[in-house]
Amino acid sequence: MAVDWQLVVDCAEPTSLARFWAAALEYEPEDNSALIEHAVAAGMAGEGDYTEVDGRKAWVGAAAIRHPDDPVDGFSGAGLGRRVLFMRVPEPKSVKNRLHIDLKVGSERRDTVVARLEELGASTVRTVEEHGSSHVTMRDPEGNEFDVQ
Repeated sequence: MAVDWQLVVDCAEPTSLARFWAAALEYEPEDNSALIEHAVAAGMAGEGDYTEVDGRKAWVGAAAIRHPDDPVDGFSGAGLGRRVLFMRVPEPKSVKNRLHIDLKVGSERRDTVVARLEELGASTVRTVEEHGSSHVTMRDPEGNEFDVQ
């Protein structure tokens, strides 16, 4: 039986990085308002654990995005399919990623997508032409590398 998974990205600012990646992947930010309200009412979380983002409660130390076509847990607001979770960590990024995302958009859309990502806050590192293929290596607003193919 296959294993379900999610990608977790350590970062300094979960909300802003989740916004970037939601726009980059055309995913939706998760709405965890009901879960946060439950956690606060049960004494498991306090006012310092959440903030307000786009008119709803959001965790300060974590934010997630999900594929718009995948199911959502009605209680927690968490995506039950393709999901990326951004977790606040105290240390800054210091070396090259050992794992990265490839955005497969096709050669006919690549330049347009790269320009859109730059407008969102990404930076281009280099264009790679090797072994009969081509991609653009970029960095998200916190310096995490990814490729646009």
